[in-house]
Amino acid sequence: MPMIEMKNVSKWYGTFQVLAECSTQVEKGEVIVVCGPSGSGKSTLIKCVNGLEPFQQGEILVNDISVGDPKTNLPKLRARVGMVFQHFELFPHMTITENLSIAQIKVLGRSRDEATERGLKLLERVGLKEQAAKHPGQLSGGQQQRVAIARALSMDPICMLFDEPTSALDPEMINEVLDVMVELAQEGMTMMVVTHEMGFARKVAHRVVFMDQGRIVEDDAKEAFFGSPRSERAQQFLSKILHH
Repeated sequence: MPMIEMKNVSKWYGTFQVLAECSTQVEKGEVIVVCGPSGSGKSTLIKCVNGLEPFQQGEILVNDISVGDPKTNLPKLRARVGMVFQHFELFPHMTITENLSIAQIKVLGRSRDEATERGLKLLERVGLKEQAAKHPGQLSGGQQQRVAIARALSMDPICMLFDEPTSALDPEMINEVLDVMVELAQEGMTMMVVTHEMGFARKVAHRVVFMDQGRIVEDDAKEAFFGSPRSERAQQFLSKILHH
C-alpha cells in the first residue's frame, strides 16, 4: 500500500482548471521531487495531499485514509502529515521552544515537559539547540526554516510535505536547510518536495514528477528524468534550470 496515492485529481478555481487528472503515488520511505515552471500547479498539488486545498474530482489516499471523504477527520490527518511551507509560519510572539511544543500539547495531548523534551531533541537534530529561548525574529531565515522542520517532526509524522522550502531564503542559507532534508531522506522519511533545487533532487529523490499547466507531464526515476526526459517541455525546463 503506497503512503500517498493520488488518482485523477482535478481542481478548479472558478472556471480556471489548476489541476487536471493528476495521478501519482509515493511508497513508504520514498522521496519524490515535484518540479515545473511557476504556475504549473505544484504547490496546489501538494496542498491537496493533506486537505489544505480542496479538490473537486479524483481521490487522494494518505496511509489508506481518503482525504476528500467528508467523513475524514482532516485535523487528525494533518497532525500526522508534516508540512513545511515557503514562509516559516512560526508564531512570532512565542519562543522557539514554545513554537515546537504548542501543537504537541494541543493536538497530541502531550504534557508540557514531554513536548519540551521532544522539541529540544529535534532542535538539537537540526543544529539549533542553543536558540531554544529565542524568538523567531532573532533567527536567520535558514534557522527559522530548520525550526519549522523540527516543529513538523515533533508531531511524529508518517510523511512530510515540503512546499518550496528554500525559495524564500538567501542563497547562503539554502544548503543548511537542504542538509537537514537530505538527512531526513536518508533516514527513510517518506517525502514529497516541491522545489527547484535540482542538486537536491539528484542527490536524494527516487522519482521526479514534472508538472506543466496543471498536468503531470512526467513521472519517472530521477536517472531517467535527468538523463533523457521524454517530453520537450521537460527538456526545455531542464536546459534552462541546469545551465545557469
